[in-house]
Amino acid sequence: MTWSILARDADGRFGVAIASRFFAVGALCLHTQRGVGALSTQALMNPLYGPAGLALLAQGHAPAAVVAALTATDAGLAQRQLHVLGAQGAAAAHTGASCIAWCGHVVHDDFSVAGNMLAGPQVIEATAAAYLHSAGRPLAERLLAAMAAGDAAGGDKRGKQAAALRIHGDEDHPDLDLRVDDHTEPVVELQRLYEVSLQRYQPFVACLPGRHDPVGELERSRIEAAVERFHAARRGA
Repeated sequence: MTWSILARDADGRFGVAIASRFFAVGALCLHTQRGVGALSTQALMNPLYGPAGLALLAQGHAPAAVVAALTATDAGLAQRQLHVLGAQGAAAAHTGASCIAWCGHVVHDDFSVAGNMLAGPQVIEATAAAYLHSAGRPLAERLLAAMAAGDAAGGDKRGKQAAALRIHGDEDHPDLDLRVDDHTEPVVELQRLYEVSLQRYQPFVACLPGRHDPVGELERSRIEAAVERFHAARRGA
């Protein structure tokens, strides 16, 4: 009932995006952790996979071993879909034998795409191709382009309802965490929210306290200057 993409960029950031004909799909499916990895649990989702999978990645287990460990003790494994991407190496995935067609996944060294109850394999193929063809753009924009391509290729065969996008960098909190829980065109609305986030949200979040600066920027004029530098850099990109 869903398709999603997990990605890791050269700076170690994780990006995840998802869309479905299911309310608030981003609430329980997507899981990320700074410097550790990302995963998505889908089909008849198992939200327990999230914390357990990230804990295994943090202990140094490879994504393939994480997938094997999570599904090995799950009586519902035939109805689960899962893909996992760690801080290094290739992604890994599981599509259960009882997931509803069309269902499947593709895994690469730094990203993976998985989906079920889709219009056909072209959804996965278009999503992966668009991500590859958008190399050089910001991670969030690559993920949005990928999801738009999958949506145009048919997406969830039942229709549209929800989508989500998360970028997780070098802080314990995400750099960006957007959700569209109920909308007639969720992928389009997700793109709109991303554009709104560029106005002030993204540069403002970069001024907040973090792991390397426990105080953050307190002077409003310097915050405004940071916002302007952010926009100047984008105009020059």
